[in-house]
Amino acid sequence: MGYTLCVLGCGTMGVAILSGVLASLDAQISTPSSQPKWESHTPGTVTPRVIDDESLPSRFLACVSREETAKKLRSAFFAAGSLGNSVEVLAGQNVKAVQEANVVILCSKPQLAHTILSEPGMKEALDGKLLISILAGVTISQLTAWVLPTTRVIRAMPNTPCKIREGMTVVSTMPPSETLELERSIILNIFSSIGRCRFLDEKHFDACTALSGSGPAFACIFLEAMADGGVMMGLPRAEALELAAQTLQGTARMTLQAGAHPAQLKDAVTTPGGCTIAGLLALEDGRVRSTIARAIQVATERASELGQQAKK
Repeated sequence: MGYTLCVLGCGTMGVAILSGVLASLDAQISTPSSQPKWESHTPGTVTPRVIDDESLPSRFLACVSREETAKKLRSAFFAAGSLGNSVEVLAGQNVKAVQEANVVILCSKPQLAHTILSEPGMKEALDGKLLISILAGVTISQLTAWVLPTTRVIRAMPNTPCKIREGMTVVSTMPPSETLELERSIILNIFSSIGRCRFLDEKHFDACTALSGSGPAFACIFLEAMADGGVMMGLPRAEALELAAQTLQGTARMTLQAGAHPAQLKDAVTTPGGCTIAGLLALEDGRVRSTIARAIQVATERASELGQQAKK
């Protein structure tokens, strides 16, 4: 049978992850997929496994600090569908939940990580288990110092679009172990249910924070500017925003699903003497390309500084 999944600090991101896993499993039960794993994403991904696969969860524990929050979560999960009402929401019982779990996702605020992992009995409860942290700025070396050596610690960094199962999650590479393949499958099944998932060395996490973590904000600036241009030329605001949003979404999907390079897509709509090349030259005059790239650079440098502050 499957394992028990516990979400510690089940706030916005914790709920998004758990909801994605439940939706994926629910869809799998009703319409089993024959497609390969997360490569064929859109939107979310139904992992092609049977329900009793040991790499899929069969019991769900969500931990919060207050009973008031727990009541709200129970209502939200109960309304989420057939599997949602099976989620056990616990208030102020972190250690008890971890004792009963096989895989633990730490979703609290970064500044609360040490407090949670230092609760009496928590180290022992995590003994021999997989701990996945999604906390920004909290490194693996910090986390491993707060748990027993037998606890396998992994970092994951999902972004906000995971709330609609269109996220991008980066997971730290896993050290060799006897359970490596199973744990890799567990991680892929969790995070590919809320979008796409890739493994990268932890040294790349600051750049990933800037690109996929802060990236939605940068994309919104470009999206809003496109819509503003449409309004400037007489389009109603709602329609201009819809045209801009769908255009960006469709272009992104062509890159992800067809494997087309952005330069190819650009050239395909750029005819000699046409309106596209005129607009592209205006963008180049405004140094849009270098400005966006520099934004990623500056955000990466800032993410690195935040990480250093978290170590103090």
